[in-house]
Amino acid sequence: MVDPLPTTPADDGFRMPAEWEPHARTWMLWPTRPDVWREGAGPAQAAYAQVAGAIARFEPVTLGVLPGHLDQARTLLPPGVEAIPLEYNDAWIRDMGPTFLVNDQGELRGVHWRFNAWGGHYADWSADEEVGRRVLELAGAPRYRADLVMEGGALHVDGEGTLLVVEECLLHPSRNPHLSKAEIEARLRAFLGVETVIWLPWGVAGDETNGHVDNLCCFVEPGRVALTWTDDVTDPQHERSAAAEALLAQARDARGRRLEVVRIHQPGPMHITAEEAATIQPMPGSRPRQAGDRLAASYINHYLVNGGVIAPLFDDPRDEEALALLAQLYPGREVVGVPGREILLGGGNVHCITQQQPRGRGETVTD
Repeated sequence: MVDPLPTTPADDGFRMPAEWEPHARTWMLWPTRPDVWREGAGPAQAAYAQVAGAIARFEPVTLGVLPGHLDQARTLLPPGVEAIPLEYNDAWIRDMGPTFLVNDQGELRGVHWRFNAWGGHYADWSADEEVGRRVLELAGAPRYRADLVMEGGALHVDGEGTLLVVEECLLHPSRNPHLSKAEIEARLRAFLGVETVIWLPWGVAGDETNGHVDNLCCFVEPGRVALTWTDDVTDPQHERSAAAEALLAQARDARGRRLEVVRIHQPGPMHITAEEAATIQPMPGSRPRQAGDRLAASYINHYLVNGGVIAPLFDDPRDEEALALLAQLYPGREVVGVPGREILLGGGNVHCITQQQPRGRGETVTD
């Protein structure tokens, strides 16, 4: 095990790049938990395989698999997806994995955050706590160890010094109750190399992560953000999105620009059915999923790859509208829709199950 660097990324001139900057690869993990995924994770594995295959059209994919599941995963995964043995507890690499960083010379490093299973959603997260370190070792990237409980889905940057976060999530007592808002922001500046932090009040209704920003709002380019929306004023999401929109309208980014906000109407609302809930196996120490629970469905939870956009679909009347809008927001990229409900049943979506590794100096990847 290599010791973490004694400095911070900001000290050393490193920053978190925007997701649209070139990738070397995408990292994923293979779902197996029967208390998270219905029917022993079979439908989720099919969905993950489809996402991995869609990404592999654009860039390399490395997928970590529990050693006892390697043969099964390799049978189900499409050609071109690399499966490697890796220890973990759950399959949300965006949250327990590292945040990769670059500097102006194209060197690659990463942040290994502290992780506590979103405030204790299951009893043992000891293997998840080490995923950040292990992935950075496999990538050959020097590691910073942050003294902050943080998940990657709680962060979104424009690559030019601006960070979007959600107060409901970052200030939740299950994360860092010993730190003030100012202290959390100082650590984010130090470990992400950002200058301006825009705090939105609430995340998406029903989001069991306490409101990750990657379900609510994302940069699509510097100075422009997409925001999940509903026209239904009786839906609890309306107040949440309206509050975010009002705050964004007054905000300025690190370059002094006002932000343009583009609304993407949410699907649904969607809920767990009794049939789906019946095939999820409760386990000691994990939070049970119940029939009727609201699902935090959002088209904002899409993922940018080299030359493409991988977007969740929900068999909803809003799907085609969302795909068309994403195509407008990302000109020159191919928008690929993938079935999102099975991933959503586990608590997140396409962005949550992926983590980009930026292209470092000397790396070449065919777009």
